[in-house]
Amino acid sequence: MFYETEKNNHGLPHNPFKAIVSPRPIGWISSLDKDGHANLAPYSFFNCVSDRPPIVLFSSSGYKDSVANVDATGEFVCNMASWDLKDEMNLSSAAVPHETSEFDLSGLEMSASKLVKAPRVAKAVTALECKHLQTLRMKGLDGKESDSYVVFGQVVGIHIDDKVIVNGRVDVTVYKPLSRLGYMDYATITEVFEMGRPKV
Repeated sequence: MFYETEKNNHGLPHNPFKAIVSPRPIGWISSLDKDGHANLAPYSFFNCVSDRPPIVLFSSSGYKDSVANVDATGEFVCNMASWDLKDEMNLSSAAVPHETSEFDLSGLEMSASKLVKAPRVAKAVTALECKHLQTLRMKGLDGKESDSYVVFGQVVGIHIDDKVIVNGRVDVTVYKPLSRLGYMDYATITEVFEMGRPKV
């Protein structure tokens, strides 16, 4: 089949776009507002874009609290959403009033970060402390601004639970990071394989 995204004429009961661009890692973003209130929210439009320097991004559909907080304070933490925290991650995605802490809502304990003021999820096996680089409001081909905001941050500190380091390497099969698929579907990583780059 083929369809044009502008016409959305795929004839399927649900738009397949996000099912095709998958799996996507989940950026579980913790931040503080300008008054010091903690916020926690998962974003499936998340990834790293550079390793020298280490830069990550997350994208929000709508100018939500996470984006506003990062713009106001210049800091955030990306916590690893793993299999054993799937229910808490899902609870933290609820649309709640600004004054509601998703940490309290999901029963998660906060831990202090080292280089940023935003807290991290205590039970998360990895966490990336980030300083804000820029926020972009995306535009379409027609030049009109969309309601999507992309936040870029440079990673300044990394927390890793020693139990997920096996033979000197972070072993994703130990903690099973969650990934977002299309629709309401998720997946975990339980096995990996290695391929070296070809020499031509």
